[in-house]
Amino acid sequence: EVQLQASGGGLVHAGGSLRLSCAASGFAIDVYVIGWFRQAPGKEREWLSCISSSAGSEYYLDSIKGRFTISSDSAENTVYLQMDSLEPEDTAVYFCAVGRYTGCSSFVADFSSWGQGTQVTVSS
Repeated sequence: EVQLQASGGGLVHAGGSLRLSCAASGFAIDVYVIGWFRQAPGKEREWLSCISSSAGSEYYLDSIKGRFTISSDSAENTVYLQMDSLEPEDTAVYFCAVGRYTGCSSFVADFSSWGQGTQVTVSS
């Protein structure tokens, strides 16, 4: 069974950092695209980044470029999202999911097997 579990969220002050983990089971992350998303209260789920380990490619939402970095560890079968210079606007529940297709996509509908999210709260 394909499963993803996001973890690593917490409460940080503005300017702080967090590293989120997305642990995969039931499949190898090397073969699939993995995406990170977030959803703030009252807002739609928002795509942030995706990584294709097989293609050696990664993509980011413009507003997080330079602050967030996606990476993967095949041995741990885990994808990470390093988040630096956090802002109160980054407060949300963060999710990871598996891409349905071979290439990275920024569309929520192109992902499945959503894991439980992890809460990130950034105080001002």
